[in-house]
Amino acid sequence: MTVQQDTDEIRSAAAGARVFPGSDSRRYNYFEPKGRKATHYEDVTVDVQPDPERYLLQDWIISFGDGTPTYSKNWTKLRSNDWHGFRAPDQEWERTHYQRQSTIVGMIQNVVDNARRAGAPQRFDKAWVTVLQNHVGAFKHAEYGLGTALMRAQRYGYTQMVNNAILTNASYKLRFAQDLTLYLAEIGSDIGGAGGSFDLDAGKRHWLEDPVWQPCREAVEHIRAAEDFLEQYFAANAVFEPLVGELFRSGFVMQVAAAQNDFSTPSVISAAEADYERNLANTVELFALLARDPAHGDQNRALLQEWFGRHAALAVKAALQLQPLWSLPRVKVAGFPEAFERARNRVAAIGREIGIDAELPVLPPVELSASPADATAAPATPADAAE
Repeated sequence: MTVQQDTDEIRSAAAGARVFPGSDSRRYNYFEPKGRKATHYEDVTVDVQPDPERYLLQDWIISFGDGTPTYSKNWTKLRSNDWHGFRAPDQEWERTHYQRQSTIVGMIQNVVDNARRAGAPQRFDKAWVTVLQNHVGAFKHAEYGLGTALMRAQRYGYTQMVNNAILTNASYKLRFAQDLTLYLAEIGSDIGGAGGSFDLDAGKRHWLEDPVWQPCREAVEHIRAAEDFLEQYFAANAVFEPLVGELFRSGFVMQVAAAQNDFSTPSVISAAEADYERNLANTVELFALLARDPAHGDQNRALLQEWFGRHAALAVKAALQLQPLWSLPRVKVAGFPEAFERARNRVAAIGREIGIDAELPVLPPVELSASPADATAAPATPADAAE
């Protein structure tokens, strides 16, 4: 065989054109596992998405009309020496993701069914029913907005590992938005049937019109409008979620609900908190890897710092505008300043894990309204608190 013939054979994309050393061994693997042995997650995820730099000898098979390849590293301003080095800590792929989602849905349905059989919704405090109707009903739109942003973002990841992490994140957010919609509809029918009233459209009106929620809408819409898909992923999980999402879910609803005779809503909300822990672990792993990149780390950290400054200002504004909600329940067992301080510490810790400065200034004491009628009043906090 001539040298030319040998070269042609090596460059061929036909199956079996090349024989890799050890490929007939049961221990053969074509990628470098993160641990000593490849996990099932790695077996079904690594290199599933083609890459001309790894095994795709004939370059991209298809491209867009303007010449952009099927996947491009230019779809984000962040740079990596090796995009294939990322492994999601939750090691989730299609089968395990569907199994977990099914388990969560079943758990929530059991909680709701048991609460309804016991007549629990009719015993909710009336002021709390209004909070569920107006504000938990509004918050589901924030969850849906983040879910749709991440659903778009996942398409642009350069490797299947990045795509999977963002896609499962989107799926969890969209499922939780649906969880809240179904939950409010079910308990609403019980509350309405007991001689009360429960307006299922009130949440949408508050999301669109209530001054309390407008900065939150602004923050979500800025995430959705970001052109860089990794900016969307970073802003959603490293900024908005700890400063607004967790603040509302854990710092308000889960802290306050039991004192209002409501033991079912915290169980529904807890599923989203568990989702976020998994999504946050994936997020920190990816951005810490990029921040430590031997060739592009400095550039990446500067860009992440820029993104943090932009989205943190919006998220802090959104968080502060939510503070009147803490005055709405009749039985008050939690305060906004303590909840916000926990959120501030949380986002700072996330920043340290990634490798950026995410410290926010300590806010001065905030005077909370004593009357639920004043819940739409703007908080008396300096506008530049986040700067």
